[in-house]
Amino acid sequence: MSAALLLGFGVAHAVSDLPGGPAVRQYDLPPPVTRIAVEQQWLHNMMLYICGAIFVAVFGVMFYSIWKHRKSKGVKPADFHESTTVEIVWTVIPFLIVIGMALPATKVVVAQKDTTNADLTIKATGYQWKWGYDYLKGEGEGIAFVSTLDATHRALSDAGTPQGNDYLLKVDQPLVVPVDKKIRIITTANDVIHSFMVPAFGVKQDAIPGFVRDTWFRAEKVGDYYGQCAELCGKEHAYMPIHVKVLSAEDYAAWVTAKQKELQAKADDPSKVWALPDLVARGEKVYSANCAACHMANGKGSGAIKALDGSPVVLSEDKGKQIHVLLNGQNNIMPAWRQLSDTEIAAVITYTKNQWSNKTGQLVQPAEVLAMRK
Repeated sequence: MSAALLLGFGVAHAVSDLPGGPAVRQYDLPPPVTRIAVEQQWLHNMMLYICGAIFVAVFGVMFYSIWKHRKSKGVKPADFHESTTVEIVWTVIPFLIVIGMALPATKVVVAQKDTTNADLTIKATGYQWKWGYDYLKGEGEGIAFVSTLDATHRALSDAGTPQGNDYLLKVDQPLVVPVDKKIRIITTANDVIHSFMVPAFGVKQDAIPGFVRDTWFRAEKVGDYYGQCAELCGKEHAYMPIHVKVLSAEDYAAWVTAKQKELQAKADDPSKVWALPDLVARGEKVYSANCAACHMANGKGSGAIKALDGSPVVLSEDKGKQIHVLLNGQNNIMPAWRQLSDTEIAAVITYTKNQWSNKTGQLVQPAEVLAMRK
């Protein structure tokens, strides 16, 4: 047992600060990299000092009065019912304090809600349990991808062996933005309420299904910055990190060019007819990235999550049943996966129909998904 404790102590101390993310024994807000975050930190400290001063003053007077006028000294209590002067003082002073706190706070709140004149507009959509990013306006318009927890970190968590300073914060595709540009983030959700939060930017905005909210930031320093979904959104809530990579203008332009070429290369023709082995191989990658977290790698499901191995819907010759589930969700547990392409949906359905004990020999072509999507 002592060896285990020493080992745990050594592992704990092997972790160091993550630039742009959490720090070891962090007691203060993270170092701000936006003007809004700087103002928020100033407000936090200012109000902390004011509240501390009030605490000391009020309790100091109270304890002094109790001690100085205690009964054991034979002090007789004063006999009066009201004092106009005291009432004026304890009304005016708190009023002035509140006004002094409210004015700068209001200025910051108004500023952080001003999303006009953005250089870049990105929609962040919360899914159980990942983030989808769509570049709607500005340089990079048309780029879209889903950001998922890195598979190696999922494996570390499943094994109970946390490692690295960025444990459970590493993603396969970070959100990339240029430095010194106003970035408007539009938030919404596909299933339940999520919350987009990056502490170093001073940004936290709920993502609510059926509603659109927005916030903004202007990063003043190149680097990697981390956040998480800040709204309890289900059993995989802890596996929904946010990684924002801030690049120089030149590097961002190069990333946009490379990303657009990558997306064009991946663009699938929904009219293409696939062979079964090729579709199964493609579906295995889609399943690992999007489905295995809930349905498990062995297809057995977990808790309220239904098993795919031996599922009547998966085994059914009516392929439309499974297509309908992926496009529209089911029972408020299975989310809709419309963000996947027709080919990706066809591939993952084909994979589940021919994996584990589901040796149906059936395959779904992308054109069948496209027909039901309309």
